[in-house]
Amino acid sequence: MHQQKQERFLKLYKGVHDRFERFCRARACGDMPYEDLMNESLLIAFQKIDQLEKESSFLPFLIGISRRLLANHRRKQKAVAAADETILLNHADPEDQVNKQLNVAFLHKALAFLPEAQREALILFEITGFSIKEIAQLQDSSESAVKQRLSRGRKGLAAAIKNKLLLKTGDTL
Repeated sequence: MHQQKQERFLKLYKGVHDRFERFCRARACGDMPYEDLMNESLLIAFQKIDQLEKESSFLPFLIGISRRLLANHRRKQKAVAAADETILLNHADPEDQVNKQLNVAFLHKALAFLPEAQREALILFEITGFSIKEIAQLQDSSESAVKQRLSRGRKGLAAAIKNKLLLKTGDTL
């Protein structure tokens, strides 16, 4: 019985691994290592695989689990993260900073200012490669609502990037 469960899980996961990894990489946004998010999500998914009604819903099943894990993690780490960021900013070695890493960090920071639904829609569409229809199913909304979230999210990111140019040196988003 356990062997069948394991085989079923591995078969389902093999088909969604790449998309799930891209989702976790983008969604973790520096809050936690994406590998930890993936591993914890997979562990819970394996434990609850019997609750999965349709095999075609496996990826949304994984994403739902990872969303809840991230929300719980963020809730627990909110105060700690602010203190950690202050420490890191005060001790960062400028020579270790690569322009690309700064841009990625800025993008993650800008994404964090977007409302949750917009941020998630952008990550799912632009980074993970989900279709608008798939995102609508994941977010329990209409396709037009997803399109609106994508449009508003892009405008919000553009405004954040524009504001970056206006910020004084030393200021952060």
